[in-house]
Amino acid sequence: MSRIGKMPIKIPEGVSVNVEESTVTVTKGAETLVQVVHPDMTVTVEAGEVIVKRPDDSNKHKALHGLTRSLINNMVVGVSNGFSKNLEINGVGFKATKQGTKVVFNLGYSHIIEVEEPKGITIDVPAPNRIVVKGADKQLVGETAAKIRSLRVPDPYHGKGIKYDFEHLKLKEGKTGAKGA
Repeated sequence: MSRIGKMPIKIPEGVSVNVEESTVTVTKGAETLVQVVHPDMTVTVEAGEVIVKRPDDSNKHKALHGLTRSLINNMVVGVSNGFSKNLEINGVGFKATKQGTKVVFNLGYSHIIEVEEPKGITIDVPAPNRIVVKGADKQLVGETAAKIRSLRVPDPYHGKGIKYDFEHLKLKEGKTGAKGA
């Protein structure tokens, strides 16, 4: 059996999990996440736990077993605790400011870049060079953070750009010309 797939998912207090056919809905307060699972996977809610089962031991079903369990677990964790990604902006004059539901970036281009918050995501700017992307949907948080990072990917020679807070850049050495050639 899949080591991840066979583990039951404990449902925290205040979180409700509803399973209808191949659709799993996880709700807590105003936060609701919906995931359609593969029809071969059996998802049941028993005694405060969500259990995912597979029909047989084929490679396809083994892979789907762990995937389905991970997706449902991410939904439960997302509505109860939420997910966040931290980004840093490095570079002289590079900064971000929050204006309503938009974040305005000045990244050394001849124009400013405005990014609108997607539905269900909150983008905070605690400092001009720090950005925090928060939300209940793990996939959407990661995707939004990646889109922001792609606005100005860190330069490997100077380190200027937007990077994740855990990311360590290994700077390359610049060109050296031969003198007197």
